[in-house]
Amino acid sequence: DAAVAVGFALAVTFPAAGNIGGGGFMIIRSPDTEEAVALDFREIAPGKATPDMYLDEKRNYVEERSLFGHLAVGVPGTVKGFELAMEKYGNLKWENVISPAVELAGKGFKLNKRRADSFNGLNKRFKRGTKEFFRIFSKPDGSEFEEGDVFIQKDLARSLRLIAEDGSQAFYEGQIAELIAQDMKKHGGLITKEDLEKYEAFVRKPVTGTYQGYQIISMPPPSSGGTVLIEMLNVLEGFDLGQKERYAPETLHLIAETMKFAFFDRARYMGDSDFSEIPVKLLTSKSHAKDIRGKIDRKKATPSATMGEEILTIEKAKETTHYSVIDKEGLAVATTYTINGWFGSGVVAEGTGILLNNEMADFNMKPGYTDEKGLIGTKPNLIEPHKRMLSSMTPTLVIKDGKVYMITGSPGGRTIINTVLNVIVNVIDFNMPIQDAIDAARMDHEWMPDLLGLEKKSITEELIESLKAMGHTMKESSRWRQGDAHSILIDPKTGIFFGAADKRSQGSAIGY
Repeated sequence: DAAVAVGFALAVTFPAAGNIGGGGFMIIRSPDTEEAVALDFREIAPGKATPDMYLDEKRNYVEERSLFGHLAVGVPGTVKGFELAMEKYGNLKWENVISPAVELAGKGFKLNKRRADSFNGLNKRFKRGTKEFFRIFSKPDGSEFEEGDVFIQKDLARSLRLIAEDGSQAFYEGQIAELIAQDMKKHGGLITKEDLEKYEAFVRKPVTGTYQGYQIISMPPPSSGGTVLIEMLNVLEGFDLGQKERYAPETLHLIAETMKFAFFDRARYMGDSDFSEIPVKLLTSKSHAKDIRGKIDRKKATPSATMGEEILTIEKAKETTHYSVIDKEGLAVATTYTINGWFGSGVVAEGTGILLNNEMADFNMKPGYTDEKGLIGTKPNLIEPHKRMLSSMTPTLVIKDGKVYMITGSPGGRTIINTVLNVIVNVIDFNMPIQDAIDAARMDHEWMPDLLGLEKKSITEELIESLKAMGHTMKESSRWRQGDAHSILIDPKTGIFFGAADKRSQGSAIGY
């Protein structure tokens, strides 16, 4: 109930990433059965989508087409996913869970400085928004938003009220569906009312593994997150990180190489498991991890370009959000959902107030092409009608002695997986309290581009020189930060809940 209520509320108060016009994933674990399920409400490609829809007449990829405007929008899944969660695990009435979001939209909420600044920056940074988009996120008199201004969204309140009254039917078959379909047709988008009517959210079996005696439960395909996370943990288990210094060059080198090899596997194999055979069992096996350890040189970095075939990679978007929830009985929910880019596609379907995603950009845009930035170019992630695009979202539960020990996840595009890895090894291998584990400097390597990222607070000139001597090329950015890993840890001895919000953003931990 709380997780769904938070999701709807964030669609109002955090429109850059919170949503009902996007999609995502939930991991839910019941304390009664000690079983976990994965809810998949990822967006899908419209029925008229084609593999070459973002190529020009010379078959060059036109990035803007997949990022901005109606052609960039995938069929949203959030409302269906939240309804499925409530039907299976909720106790409160559906309308009661949505009513706080209705009130926030209808009566408004006070903008903090960061939110006001984000709205004011849209005209400068977001050139492709629709007329309706700028009407909603601009003041009528053209003045700038200020901290403390009350932001009201009447159209969104009306849409949320319809969803509260009629359930997901309002969004996928009723008045909202009609408005979305009309807006798409008017502006050259592909989504039809039939696409919305056919959308389904699924209950899937989570991907699971073990690490240092803990059970790891995370998201299966179409997210690559859980599979790659468990693959990396399996590799690192053989390096005994707990016996090393956290920010010693050798430690960072081993983690970076582990990330590199796992992300190479991600590029080769991952996609929508409903359309392609994904070797999850192999990738999450201890034997595969042993093979990778055998390829890692403890003193020298492996150049990414020498690891195998060239594979398409495109710059990742970071506007996702994650939240973790647990109740007094131990029912645990990890939710990560998204509209992909910062304020999604810049499309608000007229009359709905609903900001729509640009999730189609997460597909492979040109088979066999490589630009060394970051999205997958192999067949499993090729655009097909009604296919789910690959994701990196990694909502994760860590179990100790049969009970929930930690709930974690993060936004951040492909960095999500490595952010979650950083938090888990900080807690398990380096015995950090959960807040310290989140505050600690993070690192990231994604195979392509062949760059090692380190948050500035962990960097010394000596450390950089040591890593360069091992063959690593460092990401050059003094402002680079990685993820927002909002997490909960439950002390197994006392049962006390420790909520830890990431100080890199404006999250918070709340209990009652």
